[in-house]
Amino acid sequence: MTEWTNWSGLESARPLRVEEPTGTGAIVAAVQRARDEGSTVKMVGTGHSFTAISAPEGTMLRPTHLGGILAVDRDAMTVTALAGTQLKVLNAQLEALGLSLHNMGDIAEQTLAGATSTGTHGTGGVAASLSAQICGLELVTGTGDVVAASGTENPELLEHARVGLGALGVLTTLTFRVEPLFALEATETPMSWDEALDGFDERAAAHHHVDTYWFPHTDRLVVKTNDRLDDLDVAPLSRWRAWWDDEFLSNSLFGALNHVTNAVPAVIPRFNRLSSRMLSARTYSDVAHRVFTSPRDVVFREMEYAVPREAGLTALREARAAIDASDLRVTFPVEIRTTPADDIPLSTSSGRDSFYLAFHTHRDADHRAYFALLEPILRAHDGRPHWGKVHTRTAADLAPAYPRFAEFLALRDRLDPDRVFANPYLRRVLGD
Repeated sequence: MTEWTNWSGLESARPLRVEEPTGTGAIVAAVQRARDEGSTVKMVGTGHSFTAISAPEGTMLRPTHLGGILAVDRDAMTVTALAGTQLKVLNAQLEALGLSLHNMGDIAEQTLAGATSTGTHGTGGVAASLSAQICGLELVTGTGDVVAASGTENPELLEHARVGLGALGVLTTLTFRVEPLFALEATETPMSWDEALDGFDERAAAHHHVDTYWFPHTDRLVVKTNDRLDDLDVAPLSRWRAWWDDEFLSNSLFGALNHVTNAVPAVIPRFNRLSSRMLSARTYSDVAHRVFTSPRDVVFREMEYAVPREAGLTALREARAAIDASDLRVTFPVEIRTTPADDIPLSTSSGRDSFYLAFHTHRDADHRAYFALLEPILRAHDGRPHWGKVHTRTAADLAPAYPRFAEFLALRDRLDPDRVFANPYLRRVLGD
């Protein structure tokens, strides 16, 4: 029997059957068979969700043959791709076409279906999440029907399925709004706690994208600002500097030192002070996707919450106070991002500008006490957990956090009445 395991190693499952469909017809057949048998189907991606949102019980579908761009409309400035395409593949193909997405997160390993269904996001910009850039899609419902959605055809489905959690159907294609290829200039600056927080709002307003990292047990942060350039005349990091900073320091050395500090937690504050000071200021520029994304070779676990933008700095200060008052020792920096509001019913930014706090631990460290310490603080500020990252929330307490939660459940009842796409995670967060 095949075992499915997610990237972090935190979740696993043993599906009864494994298939690699070559097209929509094969997906329809798998769904219809599972429905007839009273079983379930899950299309898995690359497993980069830290939750078991894509864990298969009955049939596991792999998107091995479901990648690539299908259509480009330069008049409408849209691109349609198969939903199993990895983001890094889409980025490379878009660059070859002289096109780009508006925004993205910092990892490019996920499939488009997985990244959008969980609400994966970047920071700043006009649209922060990949889902908010979707203008059309096609999926196979729990009854085996193939349904297309756009702004004029099944618009309710488009609204909800952009962050559909894998509960509404198997996505087969996604259509994104795109832009002419553009370049970003990135500036990374070490700052003190007071300097970074006192100027946070002004900095976020002055730059296109701002990403901030606080090193626990220190007074140090690194602030990364990304700003659009008027042309594609770029000055990327030298191959040596990129290897030294992003491969050796941030991955190889950081991973090795984590193995040591996990065994001797008392040295972690000193380790963090050293880490924060080894990252010097730097400025470079490149095409957008190479600035937005970076390699992540050190395996970790993560919890991320979105709180209302106005509550963000307060929540951050309270989180620091709780960490400082505890006996926990944390090696990974806390990531801080902001996003504009969107109109997607189950998006963590739905209806409000948001402030994201992401907490990480090394895969060999026990994340449970750390996340349990901070989750009540984030919940107290009306926080919404990232669907693909560790949290303890259930349908009962998630429903009040999303004004359109009941609409989503009603649509799920119509599209998947027999719960062909259910699994333990979805039963917890959506009910059954």
